[in-house]
Amino acid sequence: MSLQEIVAMFLYTLAHHKKNRSIGHYFYRSGETVSRQFHLCLRAFLKLHEVLLYNPTQILDDCEDERWKSFKNCLGALDGTYINVNVPSKERPKYRTRKGTIAMNVLGVCAPNMQFIYVLPGWEDSAHDMRVLRNALSRPNGFRVP
Repeated sequence: MSLQEIVAMFLYTLAHHKKNRSIGHYFYRSGETVSRQFHLCLRAFLKLHEVLLYNPTQILDDCEDERWKSFKNCLGALDGTYINVNVPSKERPKYRTRKGTIAMNVLGVCAPNMQFIYVLPGWEDSAHDMRVLRNALSRPNGFRVP
């Protein structure tokens, strides 16, 4: 298997919460191969976590950047956005926004260096930002940033 296919299977599994059987069917691989390659990719990702994952720092009181002065003692700014998605036709009504596009509502937190430090995807329909934030806060692990 190529490295691109292994990473594609890994990301597809994480993004779509699919089981090995579904991934194997989609990529024409056995469930055992999918499982083995997924764990291989996961181990590589965990070894590189210090390089791949960003540990944010608070915005200090003496911040001179005009855009971030209002965010003193915060890790960053958060906002919701819509990401256009392709879903099966029977699922489209759930993802239709108030403007008629097929999209997913995503909550993101961005640090001053424009790196994402938190992303909560998966909201269907037009959900208010506060509703998505409330859901993020009420999750078992809470609203945690690395």
